[in-house]
Amino acid sequence: MQKKFLSTRDICFMAIFATITAICAQISIPGPGGVPFTLQTLAVQLSGVILGAKRGAIAIIVYILLGAVGIPVFANFVGGLGVIAGITGGFIVSFPILAFITGLGNSNMIKLAIAIFLGTLLTFAFGLFWATYILHSQITLYALSATATLVIFPFIISEIIKISIATTIGWQIKTALNKSRLLY
Repeated sequence: MQKKFLSTRDICFMAIFATITAICAQISIPGPGGVPFTLQTLAVQLSGVILGAKRGAIAIIVYILLGAVGIPVFANFVGGLGVIAGITGGFIVSFPILAFITGLGNSNMIKLAIAIFLGTLLTFAFGLFWATYILHSQITLYALSATATLVIFPFIISEIIKISIATTIGWQIKTALNKSRLLY
């Protein structure tokens, strides 16, 4: 008998994390330049920690697809392709990569922290280039630095806190779920 790619349990956990991400996106404080402070990236990081690389990324892809078809799951209860095409689109599009990279570091806490950090850097890079193009119609050093003051620099401290939370609490949740054999 062939092993299924995804079990019913996997699908349920991925649906739960797509939902958690949608809820965390609504915990939002307006930020400079139209990019809000949310707990969305924490949910994405936790999906990678707890579900692993593939399942975590799939959960976030489901979340993005829900938003793309118009379900208001993105920050401030909005949805649609216009959000993805807007200033925050680069961040949103990079979320599955963040979840996947995070899931690759699941062997110990140090590797996990490094994986989350690297995934977050990549998310910042996608978001910065995307927002720069949206705001300035071209990618220049000046445009990148001007955009970074709006969409990157204000978020550094909050992202460091989220990385710490995802590493410590995520690791504990993953360990508890594995011991209880609920997850795998």
